[in-house]
Amino acid sequence: MAEHARTPLLGQKIAITGLTGQVAGPVATALAADNEVYGLARFSNPTRRDELTDAGVRCITADLAAGDFGALPSDIDVVLHFAVAKSADWDADQRANVEGTGLLYQHCRNARAVLHCSSTAVYQPDGHRRFAETDPLGDNHRVPAMSFMPTYSILKIAAEGVARFCARAFDLPVTIARLNVPYGRSGGWPLFQLAQVLADDPIAVHTNSPSRFNPIHDDDILATVPALVAAASTSPTIVNWAGVDEVSIEEWCGYLGELTGKSPTFVETDDALESVAVDTTRMVELIGPTSVPWRDGMRSMVEQFYPDALIASS
Repeated sequence: MAEHARTPLLGQKIAITGLTGQVAGPVATALAADNEVYGLARFSNPTRRDELTDAGVRCITADLAAGDFGALPSDIDVVLHFAVAKSADWDADQRANVEGTGLLYQHCRNARAVLHCSSTAVYQPDGHRRFAETDPLGDNHRVPAMSFMPTYSILKIAAEGVARFCARAFDLPVTIARLNVPYGRSGGWPLFQLAQVLADDPIAVHTNSPSRFNPIHDDDILATVPALVAAASTSPTIVNWAGVDEVSIEEWCGYLGELTGKSPTFVETDDALESVAVDTTRMVELIGPTSVPWRDGMRSMVEQFYPDALIASS
């Protein structure tokens, strides 16, 4: 593992967007213990804002689409950009995800590093190819199963382009990290499928089975943030952000069934997402491997959300 991967973020002035989302909230609360963390979101839920404030996060009501960053200081050291708009309104989502990204980085253009959270949904579907960072990009979400968020893949690609521009225009060090399947104590796609397993609902998988991914646990997301920040460059560092374990939906749902005494059922359809397994070689070279084995992570998720469903002997 690279030496900087073990260096925590300490005493930094950090701006984090998307605080009410699955990934950013836990990262913000963890970093607030040793840093001055400014959390940006709309905060439509006052209770969530209170929880984050109690954890030491300086919450700022912000609107990226409007370029309104409230009381966010301009002398930020590190930006962690997790916010994403998924309203299915193309104009509104472009303003928030693309224009908003540029306006945020302009506001924080003197930062020493930006971690721009992208997604492995930027890759052009290609069967069971293990995607490397240099592979072709495309609309991963152009399937009926993802019709509720049609702007996601395209605007993730567009936002990467803006991040690359800002790195050059402002001499701003950037890491573009393409996140695979985040899960754990804050939920995630496997948690939704766990609920399906418990309810005996069929789980959609692509006809080109198995549907393989690289799920990454909350603990590994938090552990790798400092190294991703340290890898930032004005010629942006682009890296897959994923667990080193490659595992299929069929496998992890089968294991969730073992843990809960249920037998998952699957429906094969061309309308589901195809595999998005990734090559983690560059990630391991930059920041080292992830450490939470997928079975351990899935079990802890069951313990967190459905403790009564866990079979003691499993």
